[in-house]
Amino acid sequence: MTCISAIYGSPRRKGNTAALLKHAVQGARDAGAQVEEIVLRDLKISPCLEIYGCKESGRCVIKDDFHKVCDMIAASDAVILASPIFFYTVSAHTKILMDRCQSLWVKKYWIDKTPFAGQQQAKRKGLFISVGATKGKKLFDGTLLSVRYFFDVLDTELWKSLLYRGLDFEGDILKHPEYLNEAYQAGKALADA
Repeated sequence: MTCISAIYGSPRRKGNTAALLKHAVQGARDAGAQVEEIVLRDLKISPCLEIYGCKESGRCVIKDDFHKVCDMIAASDAVILASPIFFYTVSAHTKILMDRCQSLWVKKYWIDKTPFAGQQQAKRKGLFISVGATKGKKLFDGTLLSVRYFFDVLDTELWKSLLYRGLDFEGDILKHPEYLNEAYQAGKALADA
């Protein structure tokens, strides 16, 4: 059975991003996957303090919920990350998780001396789901670059991205059932991938 970590990076429980992720999670479950849901807003995760306590073992020395999230991701076969766009990047909750994964970067590239991105096969596939209020041409450009490198440190290939513009207020996604269906189908396909 495929195990998927689904990371809710939105501060809103019933926002557009959360609705899309719920549909992707349902699609994965309907395809037979076991899905562990991680709601970042409910966890106590400190920002990275850049104290480099991770240089010895590659494990962050800050004691909080970050370790639980890392262990769940490490045990999964695939990852779904969902975050709304704030100022052309991911939410603060998502960014804190990404920054804390600096310890994993230290482990992978400094301690284990793994060759840099593109030189090894990823262990898992990743789906990124995001919505933004504006229709800006470059709305997702910087975010996608960050997500690719974040996924790289998790040994995850960015398999697919679902990116939607012009969604701001809670419930806007309901005007686009085709987006919800696309998320459902992507979750289902990820479970099969």
